[in-house]
Amino acid sequence: MSQSPAVPIDSARLSVIKLLHTADWQIGKLFGQFEPDEAAILAEARFTTIERLARLATDQGVDAILVAGDVFDAQGVADKTIHRLFHAMAGFTGPWLMIPGNHDAGLAESVWTRAFRLGAIPPNVTLCLKPEPLIVAAPALAILPAPLTQRITHADLTEWFAGAETPAGLPRIGLAHGSVQGILADGIDSSNPIAAGRAVQARLDYLALGDWHGTKQVDERCWYAGTPETDRFKANDSGQALLVELDGAGGPPRVTPIACGQYRWQIETLTLQVPSDVDQAVERIAAYGPFDVVQLDVSGQTDLAGHRRLFEAIGKARGKARSLLADLAALRLEPTDDDIADIQADGYLGEVLAELRAGQDGPDGEVARDALALLAGLLDERRAGAAR
Repeated sequence: MSQSPAVPIDSARLSVIKLLHTADWQIGKLFGQFEPDEAAILAEARFTTIERLARLATDQGVDAILVAGDVFDAQGVADKTIHRLFHAMAGFTGPWLMIPGNHDAGLAESVWTRAFRLGAIPPNVTLCLKPEPLIVAAPALAILPAPLTQRITHADLTEWFAGAETPAGLPRIGLAHGSVQGILADGIDSSNPIAAGRAVQARLDYLALGDWHGTKQVDERCWYAGTPETDRFKANDSGQALLVELDGAGGPPRVTPIACGQYRWQIETLTLQVPSDVDQAVERIAAYGPFDVVQLDVSGQTDLAGHRRLFEAIGKARGKARSLLADLAALRLEPTDDDIADIQADGYLGEVLAELRAGQDGPDGEVARDALALLAGLLDERRAGAAR
């Protein structure tokens, strides 16, 4: 299913070649940790980012786009999703060169065989399903692909690169999806291994990798592009594509990361100790905007008035931010004497509040904290209603 154009190679184009390296689009990804409406918007953003990549390639005068696997997040995406993906790529009419990754492996029956049956793949898109050289005429390149034909392998599928014969004078470009051994975080390099130093050992001018979702340089000729639209809270330099410039064969590539993602994913940790901390927290939360996806973790302690202000700020921010996940489990409520007096919690209710307050330090501390906030809030509302 891969193609090798039969037209003659244009030797005049061997001097400067511009490529756009991207990977890990994860089209069809489900964002189960979010509310359904937010999850749908985050999934939709992945299509608009591909449209942005196509425009970027056109604006930069790129000769070809390299897509290093995991185009789709799962084999079972809907037919509509397959069509939408290839329509999103229409803004760049030059060559798109793709391989399957572990999420969309080139199985005997896969998302790719369905795409071919649907007639969804345009003629300028080449899917490399076999580990064999692909000679591209314009730009003049030799592509060495290492497609995954199953989700997990324990052999290095790039090993054949070194012995591959390609026409003299053509830049050799590797395209692979997996874990470079000894480079990524502990526990990452257990499957789909790629040997460190493969680019130099196989005489590659550039090795375009996918699998790691952040932009990462492995060595002078080998990079992970990362996902072009951030999809997790880990700070891994994602939301980018790589512009790769080659002065023919043999010279080192010039690689420039270019931001292309829409949403900013961030973990915000706030610790409250004194009243001014609440002021700063409310101000920080109010600054979240429509392109922020936030995991907010709040700890420390505050009185009931501070707790009320914090909840109000979070409620308002959820109407502004793309998504705001807030965890206040580690925030201890410390009602002051004035708090208790204001909500008129004397007698039995006062005893209950005191018991819940003390219970925050016990094994059921989170339950006590939630009950304290709920009861204090109800009493506060009752007091406010009586005052009207």
